[in-house]
Amino acid sequence: MVKVVFLHPDLGIGGAERLVIDMALALLSKKHEVTIFTSHHDTTHCFSETKDGTVQVVAKFDWLPRRILGKFYALCAVMRMIFLALYIRLFVSADIYIVDQVSICVPFLKFLSSKKVLFYCHYPDMLLTERKSFLKLLYRKPLDYLEGLTTSLSDKILVNSLFTKGVVSKTFSQVKKCEVLYPSLNTSKFENGYEIVCTDVNLDSFDFVFLSLNRYERKKNINLALEAMAYVKENCSESVKCHLIVAGGYDTRVNENVEHHLELEQLSQKLDIHENTTFLRSISDTTKLFLLRNCTALIYTPSNEHFGIVPVESMYCNMPVIAVNSGGPLETVEHSVTGFLCEPSPERVGQAMLQLIEQSELKDSMGRAGKKRVQELFSFEAFTEKLHSFVMELC
Repeated sequence: MVKVVFLHPDLGIGGAERLVIDMALALLSKKHEVTIFTSHHDTTHCFSETKDGTVQVVAKFDWLPRRILGKFYALCAVMRMIFLALYIRLFVSADIYIVDQVSICVPFLKFLSSKKVLFYCHYPDMLLTERKSFLKLLYRKPLDYLEGLTTSLSDKILVNSLFTKGVVSKTFSQVKKCEVLYPSLNTSKFENGYEIVCTDVNLDSFDFVFLSLNRYERKKNINLALEAMAYVKENCSESVKCHLIVAGGYDTRVNENVEHHLELEQLSQKLDIHENTTFLRSISDTTKLFLLRNCTALIYTPSNEHFGIVPVESMYCNMPVIAVNSGGPLETVEHSVTGFLCEPSPERVGQAMLQLIEQSELKDSMGRAGKKRVQELFSFEAFTEKLHSFVMELC
């Protein structure tokens, strides 16, 4: 048995958080001792495994600011992770550390220690922010340099896709080698046989229901889903009742979530599809599963997404995926077999939606192909074995 300690900056609801929890579950299934340390964990805004005690979570230093004067998010995240790393070094015993998102704590974990550090890079943070002013450029320069340096100090670096591997290699000259560990699907939570009843939304009055499932962030390009829905409404027979459900992570502490939700509601009014659109925020696992099982198709709109677990979840639930033809979906979605890969335009996405409406048999054939693809490439068993081998290699 290996004692594994995870360090994650903010354990809320998102793809990175889902991956960390699945890594913890995988190692627990191999009888390792696992604890996730984080600077923030809200039991009203988290995945169920961290709430019901399946995965042990310890939150420290939430009193440290997340931002200063509405800015300096990256600096604050760095400071919170450094405090977390120092606390762990002083008071927590471990055989191996697994860090993700913020690499700057790596040297603090390795200093005068023989313990190994595995770093999981979802995507270089330095590429996730703009530098529109000289002051922003000046502020980011040391953070960007330290990100590359501290990432390279890890004993093993994992990434979530071949796409991200290529980006990391180009971005961090100090990193000589990284390996791909695809996020997996813990299919057990999708396998319960009982009929799920959902009170959040009624699908019975619609012929076709499309689902957008993302955090309420502008980079997710949810606007595209609304614009594609407007295209469908304009080009589809009035007798066909189509609907779009926009659902995803929503945190009242995050200004962008609040602002973007309002922006999307206003856009639906402007496009005259407000009666064809439902917005849901921070849905429960039960509601999510209901939607994945019962909607016509997933509309996945982020461009250059690092991996994207939602298309994998959708395919496992026999739902076709309409995704933008860049980033992770190029590795997960097989065009014209498990769904459609489209240029990021309302017309192209809308045409794919119309094809599923006009050829309704595609939902079943693509759904079956999608589930088979997930079982072959992204199973939890394969993920567990590969992660376990990486951990044992370092211990």
